[in-house]
Amino acid sequence: MRAGRWIEAHNLVQSDSSDSQKAAWMHGILHIQEGDLEDAEYWYGKANRNFRSRGTLDEELQRFEAELIA
Repeated sequence: MRAGRWIEAHNLVQSDSSDSQKAAWMHGILHIQEGDLEDAEYWYGKANRNFRSRGTLDEELQRFEAELIA
């Protein structure tokens, strides 16, 4: 996504069948990038994350990357 290939990232995460919270969170972040906040809020809910208290797109990506490393 940081490489500007967010449509490809969206297609990849959309095809994830693991139903993981991290995949749902990334799916929500991708919808924020797209400007589709209604779908983003849905995916944040699937990820058990509070959509209303999210940070900026960059902050969300930093948080996501930090959780992947942890």
